Amino acid sequence: MAAAAAFSLTSLAKALPSSNVGSGHCSFKGTRVSIRTTTLAPCVRYRPLQPSMMAKREQELEELRKMSDQELKDSVVELKSELLVLRMKKTARQEFKSSDFDRMRKRIARMLTIHRERELVKGIKKRASRKLDKAWKRSIIPKPPPSLVAIIEEEKKARA
Repeated sequence: MAAAAAFSLTSLAKALPSSNVGSGHCSFKGTRVSIRTTTLAPCVRYRPLQPSMMAKREQELEELRKMSDQELKDSVVELKSELLVLRMKKTARQEFKSSDFDRMRKRIARMLTIHRERELVKGIKKRASRKLDKAWKRSIIPKPPPSLVAIIEEEKKARA
């Protein structure tokens, strides 16, 4: 059907060489009325952080810097598994806080940044760091996050 319509346009264009049929140009010189629908983007404003929020972040960074490398890596693994649980809740249309996604991602990024800072102090180059990260990721033993473990234990108690 589409081939027949295309054939008729090309044959019409050959029959009328002065017209612009099929070329996308129109010989109509009148006023064109078009309906445009505009979608408004959500208003995103930059709000500077409140002093209390900045103080909280500084406290969190101090706590993270006090942690050892292994503790940092373990907490990154836990947070990533929590993030997975959140994604599962989202796809299953269960209740969850959407702000937790950003909060967890930023916390993970802070931990990995602190880890990289320590590598830079030790003199580990970028390429070697990537190799170490790859080896570390291979050595991770998957286990359920603490929140999921608590839910599983509650279900076991309910069954018993």
